[in-house]
Amino acid sequence: MSDDFNMSMRKFLKQVGVTSQQAIEAAMREAGKPGEAYEAKVVLTIDGLNLTHTVTGTIAGDNA
Repeated sequence: MSDDFNMSMRKFLKQVGVTSQQAIEAAMREAGKPGEAYEAKVVLTIDGLNLTHTVTGTIAGDNA
């Protein structure tokens, strides 16, 4: 893959990571349940490639 492709993909994934973390933190603050853990799922789709990729996991609550 080209350097331009790799840079574009890394930029997109960084944006996804940063904005997702901000949204999760805001939602957890709003929920007011600092000790709870949450099951999470992210679905990435790229229509032109007929790609659907799902990632699941647990986000632990803040016990502080």
